[in-house]
Amino acid sequence: MKKPILLIPSAIIVLGVAFLAGMVLYLERWATQPLSILEETAIIVEPAMTFSAVTNTLVEEGIVNPWLFTMRARQRGLQGSVQTGEYLLTVGLTPDELLDRLTRGDVVAHRFLIVEGSTCRAILERLAADGRLDYDLTGVAPEDLMARLGLPAGNAEGQFFPDTYLFKRGDKASALLLRAKSVMDRVLAEAWTERSPNLPYDTPYEALILASIIEKETALAADRARIAGVFARRLAKDMRLQSDPTVIYGVGSAFQGDLTRKMLKTDGPYNTYRRHGLPPTPIALPGRASIEAALNPGGGKDLYFVARGDGTSEFSETLEDHNKAVARYQRR
Repeated sequence: MKKPILLIPSAIIVLGVAFLAGMVLYLERWATQPLSILEETAIIVEPAMTFSAVTNTLVEEGIVNPWLFTMRARQRGLQGSVQTGEYLLTVGLTPDELLDRLTRGDVVAHRFLIVEGSTCRAILERLAADGRLDYDLTGVAPEDLMARLGLPAGNAEGQFFPDTYLFKRGDKASALLLRAKSVMDRVLAEAWTERSPNLPYDTPYEALILASIIEKETALAADRARIAGVFARRLAKDMRLQSDPTVIYGVGSAFQGDLTRKMLKTDGPYNTYRRHGLPPTPIALPGRASIEAALNPGGGKDLYFVARGDGTSEFSETLEDHNKAVARYQRR
């Protein structure tokens, strides 16, 4: 009469095992089915957020079942592996794929474009306005930026390579600029090793200064080397560069779109109508093409050029022909 009593716990064990097996199968099936994501959604995992806090965020968005999501994470041993960052949740994403993203750190890659011809001040303003970055350069002026970045002292103008840089939400603005500086150093060094002989400048930095002037003088690829040739010949002959963009840079915020005679006649370190040689620093961020043009200037005898007003330039060998071109294109 006592043996049937022993069957009761055995039955419970069997039922328990069956329930667990069913639960495992259900959890496996659930983990591979699409979540309730109707449109792309971004969530941000802040530093020090626990797995429970991340799950609560997902629950608030109506994306996961908290119990099933937590059980699946425990089953896969991933509860303590969620990484900080911004995650894009796409339509069709499954629980397992979401766990993989969160634990691998597959965060959203944002883009920041440093435009050719921009000034350092303009780049700092754009970085400060970009809410995706941690702007750690508040109050830093361009002339103080190099020291703030832990680089050799000097003016930061022209020192960052124009390109598109990927970053994660919360990355520091200073880190992005250090990457851009590293790229510029590499590009300039490579171009310097392949420079033409007998250039009228002795250092890569001087080439960078001229490259920045070329960058501001034209956006037309076909004219860059020719303009570089004009400037190189003028420097070799100790002629003033007479470049409008250098004067405009020196005028700074006072320039409102009209380069006046007074501005051209006012002496200053960037007024290449009044002073010989290169200005003391670059006047913008030059791209690779302008750097290569500065180090491999075009040949010929041209000593002058003037903008035609259509994006191209008119080149002249003599002052007489140049004055005619100015009259034709600038004074009409």
